[in-house]
Parts: sequence; C-alpha cells; structure tokens
Amino acid sequence: MTDSEAPILVLFRNDLRVRDNRALSAAAATGRPVVPLFILDEEAKLTRRKGGASRWWLHHSLHALARDIEALGARLILRQGATETIVSDAIGTTKAASVFWNRRYAPADIETDKAMMAKLRKDGFVAESFDGFLLHEPSRLRTQSGDFYKVFTPFYRKLADLEHRDPVDAPDKLAGWNGRLHADPLDALELLPKNPDWSGGLAKRWQPGEQGARQQLETFIEDRLDGYAEGRDFPGEDATSCLSPHLAHGEITPFQIMAAVSRKRSGDADTFRKELGWREFSYHLLFNLPKLHSENIREEFDAFKWQAAAAELKAWQHGLTGYPIVDAGLRELWQTGYMHNRVRMIAASFLIKDLLIDWREGEKWFWDTLVDADAASNPASWQWVAGSGADAAPYFRIFNPVLQGEKFDPKGTYVRQYVPELAKLPDKYLHRPWEAPADVMRQSGLTLGRDYPQPIVDHAMARDRALAAYRTARGQ
Repeated sequence: MTDSEAPILVLFRNDLRVRDNRALSAAAATGRPVVPLFILDEEAKLTRRKGGASRWWLHHSLHALARDIEALGARLILRQGATETIVSDAIGTTKAASVFWNRRYAPADIETDKAMMAKLRKDGFVAESFDGFLLHEPSRLRTQSGDFYKVFTPFYRKLADLEHRDPVDAPDKLAGWNGRLHADPLDALELLPKNPDWSGGLAKRWQPGEQGARQQLETFIEDRLDGYAEGRDFPGEDATSCLSPHLAHGEITPFQIMAAVSRKRSGDADTFRKELGWREFSYHLLFNLPKLHSENIREEFDAFKWQAAAAELKAWQHGLTGYPIVDAGLRELWQTGYMHNRVRMIAASFLIKDLLIDWREGEKWFWDTLVDADAASNPASWQWVAGSGADAAPYFRIFNPVLQGEKFDPKGTYVRQYVPELAKLPDKYLHRPWEAPADVMRQSGLTLGRDYPQPIVDHAMARDRALAAYRTARGQ
C-alpha cells in the first residue's frame, strides 16, 4: 500500500459533528479511506473526568455522530484509553499514513496532542491539526507588551478586529476503510447514569447531536435574536440561545454561529457576539493559566477565610436555601442539566458571598451537573463572581437574591415552575415568603419550615460579613 492509498485516521474528541469539521473535510478531500476514531481519554495527567451530565450528553451525541458518519459511508470507531496507545494501535492495524484532528485547548488536551504530533512526525507520519473549537488561537492573541489579556474589553476589541473564516460544508461522502479495527461498544464507555437513572429531565429538555445543534441555532436566530439584549436576563422567558451544551461538545462551531448571526440583521447581534467573546476570553485565560479551576488568579485571595459549612452547601446544592430565585436555579440545574445565565450569577454570588463558601465548591458542582460544563467558561465565571479572577466583578458587588428575583422574575414564572410549593403565593411575597402575613400563608397552603425552608442566612447580615471578610483579605 502506497502513502497515497493509505487510510487517514480522523480523531474525534470534543468536535462531534460532520459540518465545519476541517479535519474530516481535509481527509475526505484526499479521496483516501477515512477511519473516524473517537477516543475517550481520561488517563492523561491533569485531565478532569467529565461530570455526570456531560457524560450523559456525550453518550447521546456519539450515537448521533455514528449515524451521521455512517450516512457518509464510513464507520465511527469508539475507544477508551490513552490517546497515544490507541492511535498507535489503530495505525498498526489500518496501516494509516496520516492522522488528522481538530485542536483542543484544555491543558491536559494540549499536552496530549502536542506529544502525539511530535511522535507521529518523528516516526514519519503526517500529523495535521485544524481549528474549529475557537475563533482564535490563544497562543497568538497577545497584548502590545506580549502578555496575555487579563481584561475582557480590550481582548474583545482585538478579537472583533480579526477576520474569521467561513464554515466549511460536510463532505459529500467518505471513502470507508473495509478492514477490521477493534471498537468499544458505546455502552462499554459507561457514560449513562445508573441506579438511579436521574436523566429523565435532561432527555425531555435536550436533543444532543449535530442536528439538535442546528435546530437550536435556527430557532434562536429566527425567534430569539431580536430582543436578546434585554430578554436574556429574564429566566421565565425563552430568550437565550441555549447553544452552550452544543458548543461544549463541538456539535456546532463558533464559525457557524457567527455566520448565521451575520446573516440576520438585528440590533441585538453585538450583544450576543460578546457572549461568544466571553467564551473565547475564558479559553484565553485557561491557556495561559492551566490551573484556572483550582487556583485563584489573584493571589491575595489565597488567604481568604472561607467557611466550612457542609450543611449550607448541601442546602444550596439541593435548592433549599429559602431564597426562591436561588432555589429555582439549583432545581432547574438538577432537573434539566442547565441553569439560566442570570440565575447562575445570582446562585454563585449567594454561595460565595452570602454563605462564604469557597467558589471551587460551586465550580465542582456545576462541573458535575451542567450539560454545558466547560473547562474554561465554568471556572472563569466562578472566579469572576468571586472577585478572584481576571477582570473580576468588584468584591463589593453582592447580589441581593430578593431584589434580583423581583427584578428579573417579576411575575414569578420561573420560580413557580421550579419551586411549585410557592406557586399559590401572591407575586408580592413570592420572592420573600417569610414576609407573607399568616392569612396569606394559609390561603396559599404554605407553612415555612415544613413545606419550604426559612432562609438559611439573613442576607443583610451576610452582606456585611462578606464585605468585612473581603476587606480583611485585601489588607484594608
């Protein structure tokens, strides 16, 4: 077999799509047999094992990808283990001369792929990587002084000035490889929850896979982009894109999203582009700060005196804090694997500043329970709320969960959906049920402490306590 006839291995990891997949398209364009190979590698040093919700999504996304690749004429091979070992084994079996993949940007992934490329090229193989997960390469976008950006606004100005490529179409077909290569059955990856299976709400809410991503993008562009700038803050409305889990698993690319947004004339497009910009900024930070999820960016926070409050943490996780907007968010998360972005900020602020619980505890909970758990956006956003991160919110910015609920869920649509025990309370008391008169409580069939908890902390007291703790940590 000559090199011009040898198969090409195309690696899949967090790029579970056939459209705008430059590695797959480049391989197809050669006319040579293509061996699509998905590797679940959780053995590399520094690798964060996927959380339960992400693993559920991955299972169903792989099922959809296998179907799409089969329709093009090839077969998706699934393997679990060390990337270098599996690639070497696949090369030995298929006699492939080339390996293509799309770049990844989490620290462990970068190290794995750099080592793989170096070894492949040293051994005489063709090894090529392509873009698709981000609009920019974090290694190249630098300040005038050559440093990485630590403030979002100048970063975004630079990013907005860059020319972005157009998305590429899916291959018309793939030349399949007819040999036999060991494959792990999808169920053998053990991605689905068992005993108990808690995924019913996720299945009801989401359609993992590239087709689901395309439908979600179309719905957003046609029905939600106009009005996005204002509507995105109201969790009781269907006003956000809900594209983040599809982006996290690479079922759609930022290039595809940017192209679709550009085709729709909307005054809210710039606001949405900035949300994509924050994702880019988060990966810019992660590339330059590999321990973003475990270490404070601002070193002065290393001495912060967090509270050891296991009971309060559990109450927060289960949506039993006594603050309706916070509890609605945590229950939405548990039921659907998702939480509205405005409520994420409220819930994070409550954990960090009202309860003085380490932001890393919240980040770990989100990592396990979010279908859009993201190695960069998740910790960058938690550090932003905590004040310990780059371009962080001022330490004295502490969300009042009552006022936030009244402002952004004024009719109680969101709270009544996820905290149904409060459904009969009048709007006036919905976000502060402890102030409802006894006759209102009776008419609503509600007894605090029995049907719904009393607040686990007094917000005014907690705010003063947090401000004092932050001043101490800052040496003020």
